[in-house]
Amino acid sequence: MEVVALVGESGTGKSHKAIIIAKEKNIECIIDDGLFIKGTKVIAGKSAKREKSIVSAVKRALFMDNDHKMGVIKAIEEVKPKKILILGTSDRMVVKIAKALNLPEISKKIYIEDISNKEDIKIAKKYRNREGKHVIPVPTFEIKKDFSGYFIDKLKVLTGKKNNLQQVYEKTVVRPTFSYLGKYTISHSVIRELTKYACEKMDSLLKASNIYIVAKEEGIIINLDITIKYGIKIVPFVKKMQKNIIEEIERMTSLNIIAVNVFVKKMKKT
Repeated sequence: MEVVALVGESGTGKSHKAIIIAKEKNIECIIDDGLFIKGTKVIAGKSAKREKSIVSAVKRALFMDNDHKMGVIKAIEEVKPKKILILGTSDRMVVKIAKALNLPEISKKIYIEDISNKEDIKIAKKYRNREGKHVIPVPTFEIKKDFSGYFIDKLKVLTGKKNNLQQVYEKTVVRPTFSYLGKYTISHSVIRELTKYACEKMDSLLKASNIYIVAKEEGIIINLDITIKYGIKIVPFVKKMQKNIIEEIERMTSLNIIAVNVFVKKMKKT
């Protein structure tokens, strides 16, 4: 197994660059902030970004908790990757992570200054300091399971063309628990898409529209209009739809659903 490290100060854009480096160098797996990631999936670990303090976040990132560490070690043994990319803020940190996870010595270290220009690093630091945002190199829906109602925003990165096609990699931007900046929310467009997805499971639904989200401190309220087949019993149908929507959104985001208000606007014969 070959172990490569990406080293750079906190907030310099390491995670932003990680997935591109992994693709370019055919690295199958990434170790980042306590997570073991293969391709676009979190295989094992717990994210340091959900810890309540910076100290506990550092401990999580260094795999100092035995159960956490052993879970990742087991996952690595099962996956058996040929290459792993470790992200860290210093040479010492990446070496510590490699030792904690019983990995071979690091064969190559890549420094953020070698792959990002000064302006890119400056911008990355500005966003980290101003907004407290961090990037995790996995798609949004994959990381939602690990961030209960925290700020989640999708970031798409365009890379060079391959076979005349523009390659697009998706990452997830989160604001960690220990950030003091603002409250945690999730994009209403994501909630609307999840609501539509849940509605599509209803056989007698003809149309769902005007999906409107109201965000409150204790959770969210979802309002939507629907058109259903003529002859369907409205009350049982609406109750089942409400249940589907609540289960889907809570499963994907862990947001608290205060209410789902379904308004039957039309019934049509088909």
